Amino acid sequence: MIRDKSAKNPAKDAPQKQAAKKAASAKTPAAKTSAVKASKVPAGKKGIIAIAPPSFRRERALIKRGVWPVAGCDEAGRGPLAGPVVAAAVILDPDRIPRGIDDSKRLTAEEREKLFDKICATAQVSVAVASPSRIDRDNILRASLWALKRAVVALPETPRHVFVDGRDRLDTECDCEAVIGGDGIVLSIAAASIVAKVTRDRLMCALAQDCPGYGFEQHKGYAVPEHLEALDRLGPSIHHRSFFAPVAAARAKHMPWTVEPVRDLFAVTEIEVQVDAAVEIDVSANL
Repeated sequence: MIRDKSAKNPAKDAPQKQAAKKAASAKTPAAKTSAVKASKVPAGKKGIIAIAPPSFRRERALIKRGVWPVAGCDEAGRGPLAGPVVAAAVILDPDRIPRGIDDSKRLTAEEREKLFDKICATAQVSVAVASPSRIDRDNILRASLWALKRAVVALPETPRHVFVDGRDRLDTECDCEAVIGGDGIVLSIAAASIVAKVTRDRLMCALAQDCPGYGFEQHKGYAVPEHLEALDRLGPSIHHRSFFAPVAAARAKHMPWTVEPVRDLFAVTEIEVQVDAAVEIDVSANL
């Protein structure tokens, strides 16, 4: 009589069959998808937190109170070593708000370009620019606030309320509300961030043709390694911000005669005083 070999050791064959079933199930698309999801979710967390897009809620609350027009404003270009700061102000039409408006940093360049055209076609828009010379004179914060105020004043219709991104309120005739992280919260500010970003990127591409070699069309003036290398090799251009540290270092290397020596405030200077022997000083006169 011929016996089945598997019947001799049923306990040994069972784990092998279970492993084969698990391997087969792991090859199915559903199993692969669940495995990928499980690997992306951190341990101890049940799901992924989604970032909500900016909303028109604050603007609508003001409209219900009879406050209109409401503008949002934002700037682009505080951090770069070259180029201007560009500020934008936007009054969105509540009945014609383009879809997809978000913080400009969350969008691709192509998405920003498309939304820029839609915002300019449906909303009231204004732009103001603070040049590198103004940044050198006033510092980057004051130059940015100056440009933001100019953008608000330049709007076709004077707003009754302004939302501005950041901590600092603007010195405007209407009410101004500063919103930290506003480009990701308030829809009008997000729209202004797109307009400011696209406008500045276009300006930097134009400056790249005026000053070739720095790569402005690629990095838009930010302190990336390629820009720092070009700055060290070519020296600063007229579009660079003189008092930003890497620019100042390059200026000291290529144009040392333009750098004023730093005065030592703690240096001791000896002063020689000569007293005429013929002059008698009455010490008791002041007593």
